[in-house]
Amino acid sequence: MAIPLSPLPPLRDVIARYDLGARKSLGQHFLLDSNLTDRIVRSADLNAVDTVLEVGPGPGGLTRSLLATDTPHIVSVERDNRCIQALEELSAQYPNRLRIVEDDALKVDERNLLPEGSAIVANLPYNVGTALLFKWLDAHDHFCSMTLLFQKEVADRIAADVGSKAYGRLAVMAQWRCKVKKLFDIPARAFTPPPKVMSTLIQLVPRGEVLAPADAETLSLVVKTAFGQRRKMLRSSLKSLSQDPESLLSRAGIDGRQRAEQLSIPEFCAISAQLRQMRGEEAQ
Repeated sequence: MAIPLSPLPPLRDVIARYDLGARKSLGQHFLLDSNLTDRIVRSADLNAVDTVLEVGPGPGGLTRSLLATDTPHIVSVERDNRCIQALEELSAQYPNRLRIVEDDALKVDERNLLPEGSAIVANLPYNVGTALLFKWLDAHDHFCSMTLLFQKEVADRIAADVGSKAYGRLAVMAQWRCKVKKLFDIPARAFTPPPKVMSTLIQLVPRGEVLAPADAETLSLVVKTAFGQRRKMLRSSLKSLSQDPESLLSRAGIDGRQRAEQLSIPEFCAISAQLRQMRGEEAQ
């Protein structure tokens, strides 16, 4: 376990010194309980990881727990300029361990920022958590794992099983590329300020191969369209994608009377493959 050069001040003192009150506009809810941040880091299982990406470190609560491990390199991306000085103070206590990147995580190119095989561990800002997940799923092969804290409702949707009310686009696109596991819940009172909802830590581990062959862009379009009208049968909800949705579904081996939440991920992949093929045939 890495030890700082000198004792670290309490996080609440750091927040007061740098006037780091959480901003709703940035989706900030700081997690200051070291027992919880240590538990998050233990759950991430970083023993063989060289570099960890953290997004939205704020005053550095989770960052402290990451630095306490033997992981050689921590890269923290923070867009709130107020937090940079506090993080630089923390970096000075762990020489050559913490790299602070002042930028918007939605705009950062992780492939240029991090070596292949890096992990992500983050208490995600509520207002951009889903957008960040989709961005990282597009680069899933660059990471060994993603251990992320979401609102419980969002985490439930990511980990949802086929046929459940929570099953939708998030579940399909995440589980197509990654194995997903819910780890544990964290109550609202653990955060400063407390959000109105419970949070859940989940872990996504990229698959060696996607669950079934499919073009990512086409699959995303099919899934988005199908769940956009989830109460309708597929032969109706997919009309915007094909002039003959019955033929499209038949070629994919899917009963057009089914609804989106009834389809497995491989079945969505089969539809996307046939759609791509049919469009290719029409273009000839």
